[in-house]
Amino acid sequence: MPKKSQLHDEHAPLNLSLNSVKQSLTDHLIFSIGKDPITATERDWFFTLANVVRDRLIEGWMETMRRYYNHDAKRVYYLSMEFLIGRSLMNSVLNIGFIDEVRRACIDAGVQLDKVQELEFDAALGNGGLGRLAACFLDSMATIGLPGYGMGIRYEYGMFNQKIESGWQVEHPDNWLRYGNPWEFPRPEVLYPVKFGGRVVEYCDENGRACHHWVDTDEVMAMAYDTPTPGFGAKTVNNMRLWSAKASRDFDLKYFNEGNYIKAVEDKNESENLSKVLYPNDTTAMGRELRLKQQYFFVCASLQDILYRFLKHHDSFDDLPDKVAIQLNDTHPSIAIPEMMRLLMDTYHLDWDHAWSITTRTFAYTNHTLMPEALETWPVSMFEALLPRHLQIIYEINQRFLQDVIHRFPGDTEQLRRMSIIDETHGRRVRMAHLAIVGSHHVNGVAQIHSELMKATIFADFERCYPGKLINITNGITPRLWLNQANPRLAQLITNRIGKGWITDLAQLRKLAPLADDPVFQAEFLAVKRANKEKLAAILANKLKLEVSPDSLFDIQVKRIHEYKRQLLNVLHVITLYNRIRSNPGLEVVPRTVIIAGKAAPGYAMAKLTIKLINDAADIINNDPATRGLLKLAFLPNYDVSSASEIIPAADLSEQISTAGTEASGTGNMKLALNGALTIGTLDGANIEIMEEVGRDNIFIFGLSTEEVTNLRNSGYDPWGHYHGNEELKWALDMIASGYFSPDQADRFQPIVHALTRSGDRYLLLADYAAYIAAQEQVDALYRDPQQWTRRAIFNVAGMGKFSSDRTIGEYAEKIWDAKPVL
Repeated sequence: MPKKSQLHDEHAPLNLSLNSVKQSLTDHLIFSIGKDPITATERDWFFTLANVVRDRLIEGWMETMRRYYNHDAKRVYYLSMEFLIGRSLMNSVLNIGFIDEVRRACIDAGVQLDKVQELEFDAALGNGGLGRLAACFLDSMATIGLPGYGMGIRYEYGMFNQKIESGWQVEHPDNWLRYGNPWEFPRPEVLYPVKFGGRVVEYCDENGRACHHWVDTDEVMAMAYDTPTPGFGAKTVNNMRLWSAKASRDFDLKYFNEGNYIKAVEDKNESENLSKVLYPNDTTAMGRELRLKQQYFFVCASLQDILYRFLKHHDSFDDLPDKVAIQLNDTHPSIAIPEMMRLLMDTYHLDWDHAWSITTRTFAYTNHTLMPEALETWPVSMFEALLPRHLQIIYEINQRFLQDVIHRFPGDTEQLRRMSIIDETHGRRVRMAHLAIVGSHHVNGVAQIHSELMKATIFADFERCYPGKLINITNGITPRLWLNQANPRLAQLITNRIGKGWITDLAQLRKLAPLADDPVFQAEFLAVKRANKEKLAAILANKLKLEVSPDSLFDIQVKRIHEYKRQLLNVLHVITLYNRIRSNPGLEVVPRTVIIAGKAAPGYAMAKLTIKLINDAADIINNDPATRGLLKLAFLPNYDVSSASEIIPAADLSEQISTAGTEASGTGNMKLALNGALTIGTLDGANIEIMEEVGRDNIFIFGLSTEEVTNLRNSGYDPWGHYHGNEELKWALDMIASGYFSPDQADRFQPIVHALTRSGDRYLLLADYAAYIAAQEQVDALYRDPQQWTRRAIFNVAGMGKFSSDRTIGEYAEKIWDAKPVL
C-alpha cells in the first residue's frame, strides 16, 4: 500500500516537472490501472502514460471551454463523416511540450517509451485524405485558438485492416476499441433521438399556418463521446464530439420471457449497427441504405446538440449565423441543410423564409471532387422510405430555387434541368452537391486549379447564377504531426538552424533557402535522410523479408488505390526499368526501391486487381538475379497514419501522377515535399501550387495539362496508337496480358490491359507514358549528383510554408466563417 506522502495533494495543480510526471505515473499505475510495477505489462504502462497525459489535457480543455463561454465566442462546427486521427499519445505529449520529462520519467520507471507508444491503436475513423484533412484542421483550429469542434461518428470498427494474402488484399475488422480508448469521455447524459421511416402528418395551427408532424418512426439514440484535441503549446484544447448509436431500449422483455433471446435483442443490435463500421460496402442496397442512415444519424444528433448549446445563452435564432458556423466536409453531411430547416420549422415553429435565411447564412460546403460520378446522389425512393419529411423539404427548396433560376435566366429549360437538386434523368435522384450549394453561403474548392475547374465544369451553372459564391481555399497539413512528430531528426536540424518558430509559423521555413548551398547543412540534411531510409529499410526487412539498400533511390507512392491516381502508370515504369536491366546487362542504372502503399475500397475490383499485380510483379522482379539488386518493388500493407509517419520521412521521390483535372488537391504531395522529397507529378491538384512555391527547377513535371486532356478526349482518344507506337510500352503491356507476372493464371491481369486499351484508357495512362518515362530519366540523372539532389530537396522543404493547415484554417475563418481566435 503506497504511503500518503507518495500521492498528490488533492488540490495540487498538475505541472510538467519531472517529479510531477513521475508521481503521476506511480499514482495512475496503482489507482487507475490497478497494477503494481512488478506485474505491469507494457500495455498497462501505455494506459498509465495516457492517463498522465490526459490529466494535463483536461485542465487546458476546461479552461478553453470557460474562455469560449466568457467571450460568447462564435463557434465553428466541422461536420465530417471521417476523422483520421491516428495515434494520440505522442502527438499530445509534443503539443503539451513535455517530451523530455516523459522520456526521463519512463526511463526511471524502467519503461521503454518507444515500445509502449507502438501499442496504441490508430484511430482510423476515415479512409484517406478527407479524414486526415479533417484531423489536421482540428489541430490547426486549436493551435491558432479558434473555437472549433469536430463532429462525426464513433465507429466501433474503423477503416479495415489490410492484409495481403497470396498477393490479394483481404480486409479484416479494425477493432481499435478492443482495449478501450483512454482519450475519450463518454457522455451518457448527452443523448438525442434520431428518427427514420414513418410518415408525415400535415395540419394547421391556430393561426392557420401549415405544420408538419413526423410520426410512426423508428428511433435510435445518439450518445456523445468527447475527445480533447490540443493545439501546439496546449493553450487551447478544443473538443471532438463523436456520436455512437444506442438502442432506445436494450431488449424486448416479452420476447425475453418467452425464451426468444435472439428476437429480444434484435432491435438493439439493428439500431447500434448504425455506428458499427466505417463506410459499409455500398455495392449492395443494404450497404447504401446504411450509409445514408449513418449520414443522417450524425447530422441529426450534431444539429440538435448545436442548437441546444446555442439556446442556453441566446434567445433568438436571428443570432445563430453570428454565433455558429457549420462547415460541411464534402457532401456526406449535406442532409444537414434540410434537417436544420426541419428543426427550425417543425420544432421551433419558424416560418419558411425566416428559417431559410438563418440556414443559408450558417452553412458552408467544401467540395473535394471534380468527377461527376463521385458527386453523391441518393434515390428519391430511398429518401421517401427513410426520411420522408426531409424529402418534402428538399422538394420545396428545389422549387423555390428553380423559380429563382427562371427569373435570372428565363426560357433556359436545359439549365433548369442541369441545376435542379432532383436529377430526373437517372431514375430520380437527389443531388447532394446541388443541395449543399443551394443551402450554403459559400462553397470552396481545395486547390487553385480545382476551384477554377469547379467553376468552369461541374458547377459552371452555379458560378454563372451566383458569381462569387464559389471560392478557393487551398488545403494544408499540420506541421506538428507531419514534421515535428513524424521526422524528429529533420525537425531538430531545422530548429537548430532557424529556431522553433516554424512549428506554428511554417512560412519561417523560407529561412532554409540560403542554406541550400551550404555544404555543412547539405551534409547534415543528407545524414537525416539516410537515417530515415535505414529505418524504413529495416521495416521492409521485418515486414516483407525484403532487403533493400538505403543507397538506392526511395521512390514512394502512398495513397488510396484508385484508377485515377494511376498506380498502374508507376507499375508500367517499374516493368520498363526491369526490361531495360534484363536486356542490357551492362547498363548503368540508378538503384531504385519503389514502395507503394494504400488501401482499395472493398468493392472496387480493379483497384484490388492492381494490388495483386503490384505484388505479383514484385515477386518476379525482386527474385530475378538478372536485376542484380538494382530494382526492388514493395507493397507495404495496411497504410495508415502511423505507417505514413515511417514511410514519408524516408522518401527521395514523391509520386503524384494522377491524370490532370482529377485530383482536387492532394495532401500527400505536401507531406512528402515537407519531408525533403522531390515530386514527380502532373499539373494537377496542389502540385501546381507546390511547383510555384518550390520553383520549377525543383520538381519533375510531366504529362498532359487539364486543357490538353479535355482536347484529347474531345478529339477522340485512341490508346492503341500509343500501344503500337511505343515499343517499350507495348512490351510491358504484353507481359502483363500474357501472364509473365502470373504464371499460375496467365489471363489474370487481362482486365487491366483491356481497360487500358479496348475500354479506352479512361485516365490516359498510355498518353502520358512516354512523358512519364522521360521525367523518370531526369530523376535518375539528378540523383547521380547527390549535392544537387540535396540542394533541391532543401528548396522543397523551404518552399512548403504555404501548405500549413494553419494558413488554410486562417483563410476559412476570414473568408467563410467570420470567426476570430479566442486566446
